[in-house]
Amino acid sequence: MSTENYDPCYPDQPVVHRYLPVWAKLPAFAAKPAFVWADDGDTAMSYATLTYSQLDAAVERMSSGLLGALRRADTVLVLASPGLRLVKLLFACQRAGLTAVPIIPPDPSRPGAGGAAHSHLLRAVSQTRPRAAVADARYIDAIKKSNAVVDVAGEPDRLAAMLRSLRWLSVDELEQGGANGAAPVTPFVGGEPEDAYLIQYTSGATGAQKPVVITAGAAAHNARAARRAYELHPGSVVVSWLPQYHDCGLMFLLLTVVAGATCVLASPDAFVRRPRLWLELVTEFRATCTPVPSFALPLVLRRGRSPDGRRRRPLELGSLENLILINEPIYKSCVDEFVAEFRGDGLLPASISPSYGLAENCTFVSTAWRSRRCVDLPSYKKLLPSARLSFHMADEEPEIEIIMVDEETGEPVEDGVEGEIWVSSPSNASGYLGHPSATREVFCATLPGKGSCYVRTGDRGVVVVRGAERYLYVVGRSADVLALDVDGGQRSVCAHYIETAAFGGAPDRLRGGCIAAFATSPVPSTSLVVVVAELLKGSGGSGGGDHKDICEGIKRAVWEEEGVRVGWIVLVDSGVVPKTTSGKLRRGAAREKLLAGKLPILLEARYDGDESSSSVPWDGGEEEMEKCPGMDAAYGSASRRLRLQSFL
Repeated sequence: MSTENYDPCYPDQPVVHRYLPVWAKLPAFAAKPAFVWADDGDTAMSYATLTYSQLDAAVERMSSGLLGALRRADTVLVLASPGLRLVKLLFACQRAGLTAVPIIPPDPSRPGAGGAAHSHLLRAVSQTRPRAAVADARYIDAIKKSNAVVDVAGEPDRLAAMLRSLRWLSVDELEQGGANGAAPVTPFVGGEPEDAYLIQYTSGATGAQKPVVITAGAAAHNARAARRAYELHPGSVVVSWLPQYHDCGLMFLLLTVVAGATCVLASPDAFVRRPRLWLELVTEFRATCTPVPSFALPLVLRRGRSPDGRRRRPLELGSLENLILINEPIYKSCVDEFVAEFRGDGLLPASISPSYGLAENCTFVSTAWRSRRCVDLPSYKKLLPSARLSFHMADEEPEIEIIMVDEETGEPVEDGVEGEIWVSSPSNASGYLGHPSATREVFCATLPGKGSCYVRTGDRGVVVVRGAERYLYVVGRSADVLALDVDGGQRSVCAHYIETAAFGGAPDRLRGGCIAAFATSPVPSTSLVVVVAELLKGSGGSGGGDHKDICEGIKRAVWEEEGVRVGWIVLVDSGVVPKTTSGKLRRGAAREKLLAGKLPILLEARYDGDESSSSVPWDGGEEEMEKCPGMDAAYGSASRRLRLQSFL
């Protein structure tokens, strides 16, 4: 057994659940909080605490209850509500040797409002074929009483029949040590590294969500790698409001136990309602580490300053050693603005930890953070780096190997040349459940002369040398790169650059992070660049002329910032642009809806692509507009459609 942990007296375990009895038996850890659940009430916060000894005892009871109803290696659907119960259940599944499929539980009484959630539940049940489902007693009762779940995706009875065929286990009963009073037939010592512990779904940002199979050993390796990268230890305190069902939110549950740390949890809904809650929890618990998606920073800047009806406590953020940023892109200007705003509250620039991860490698891949020694991270194309790489990769045999590969030839590219990011490590998942061809394509990539298998991430990146450092920059998803015709040649632009520029065209009237850019066709010569943008609440309306200036501002800003001609601008209401559960834009889904006429449009503007109209730098003046005839703009609304001739 290795002793790669921070102290040889506490050797690393091959699976995460085996850390729990180690901590529970140590006097210094037994009564120490492992997890704290923060409930943001109307007037004040309330907290529930789970110590290491309580967690270990609860996991033992619940795993025994699970094995009274199921057998080792069975697949179980986890639909419990977020909170300490879900934490116990996820560790209990591992100790019982079960394969957990955590799913955010959709409201069974509201299929129309939660159609995407119900569709995902249908997908999960169909693909993973669970032996049982575990949920809160009230949720089980609602499922059995409600007929609303039958009206999903035009398949009236399929989901209802699947759910009825499952054995439903109550978390309430499992906490008492049994399922329907049953007891385990034979004792079981716990899951092994090779056991399939988790099926977590990809985000679905660029295609259909796929079920990723992760072993208990891969999950433990990933948590250990992250612990070392962020230098976490028993004195660390984590604050997280990320969903506990997958990716970073779930990984930080494992990471907390591997490090012997304390983790303060809150719900994503609580953060969305009141973004300042996140920083208040950091202040209250003197947190040293907190992971957030990159879009959280501008959200806090926009909404975290306004009064919220309660007494506003002063913030103290000086305890933070790792402000971990996930979800690309990570713009330097956005981070700089956030640091400047909260530097007076003690936030240290050196705590910024841009990071990279994906479901196919369990979660964690890399971070550019390196203790508090580094303050200024260099940028590339406005982005911050997500990793520091060695100059001697072959000699050091890194634990998680990252290389850049030409997407067409499959050959490694030199530093400074963009390519697809490939990753090889013991954290690599086993593949996609039920997708053998996709598994071979994504998980079995090889390089000439090397025996390792690599995961093809589908992310575009570049390694740039800055002084004595090699930095990895994640430029964007390969599927979201737009190929454009520019002056007789071709140019590639990542969609997020267009979206960021578009937001700058009307920042006081558009929703940041809710703008999708894409091309109507993969053939540059016949394609239009489209921008679909959500209006801020209160900015909508049926009058087309009221919002012509927004379209004009978008077109101007994208041309001036990125040199890209937008051919079609669509304005929609808040909440219309498709997103994943983790807040990533689903640009492909937006394209499909728009071209199929299924996107509810408030206003649209189309521009032709002739040189006389689009090559003139546009300043919005009427004299300049008259020099650019031929740009036809169509404006419409939900109640009436107007055809107006624009002189843009």
